[in-house]
Amino acid sequence: MTKFLQTLMDGMAVGSLYALIALGYTMVYGILKFINFAHSDIFVLGAWISFTVASMLGWAAADAHAPVWAGPLVLLTAMAACGLVGFTVERLAYKPLRRAPRLNVLITAIGVSLFLQNFGQLPFVFGAQPQRMPSLVADRVLASFSGVQVRLVDVIGAGSAVALMVALEWLVFHSKMGRAMRAVSYSTSVASLMGINVDRVISFTFVLGSALAAAAGFLYAMKYPGLNQPAHTTWVLLGLKAFVAAVIGGIGNIRGAMLGGFLIGGIELFGAAYLSPQLRDVYVFALLILVLLVKPTGLVGKAVVEKV
Repeated sequence: MTKFLQTLMDGMAVGSLYALIALGYTMVYGILKFINFAHSDIFVLGAWISFTVASMLGWAAADAHAPVWAGPLVLLTAMAACGLVGFTVERLAYKPLRRAPRLNVLITAIGVSLFLQNFGQLPFVFGAQPQRMPSLVADRVLASFSGVQVRLVDVIGAGSAVALMVALEWLVFHSKMGRAMRAVSYSTSVASLMGINVDRVISFTFVLGSALAAAAGFLYAMKYPGLNQPAHTTWVLLGLKAFVAAVIGGIGNIRGAMLGGFLIGGIELFGAAYLSPQLRDVYVFALLILVLLVKPTGLVGKAVVEKV
């Protein structure tokens, strides 16, 4: 029981990070109907920008003690910076291709992803050497019961992720901008005729998705402080798992992305704990194949019927 509960808590902590990244995938797809493969690289930028800001403020030294407000400051800075990157990518790379064939947009997304990976490795940006994220949150045990430890880093990470996802849910379904986003996702031409600024809605979606990815990058760096180089395969695999979470939950569905993220985190951690840790990635993609065979639209997604 102790092992089960500890694995469950770890799965929720990791799953919340997958869910935050998956939300960016599903929001862009829901509006523009294409997969922004560069989104996972925004997540990497969030982690590395967090490290850079902490280093510039002198909190990366071995004997440095970060104040209580250091974590929120670095988090908000990373979210703002990645939001700006997302806005720039949308305006320069994707906006000119709004009416282009889907294959052109897909190739562009892959190109942007490769550009961000290699640009981040330049010596005057982040460099190609691994770094260690400073501890901006005290990694102490809050509670312990039946051998299960509840750590502050996990509580803050999962709590922040859930809070951001709840805020996004409210924004999309209970605000004027959310109604505009849902209208644009239904039809950009009809939304434009109704007086909605389609360009502003699409840019806002990219900024919001990128900010959520940056938050996931910061929280990931807090839980796993060892930062690999920006083009490392570890980051690529994390992005793929987040994409799998969006597909399993139902691509284009916000609640489905959240469900898929937690489900992927649980499957990965429970498979590693009870079956074989070497096959933890296999469990994730095996679940993807199973869901696509049984319910191709995802667990929460619905088939769309278009009338002619």
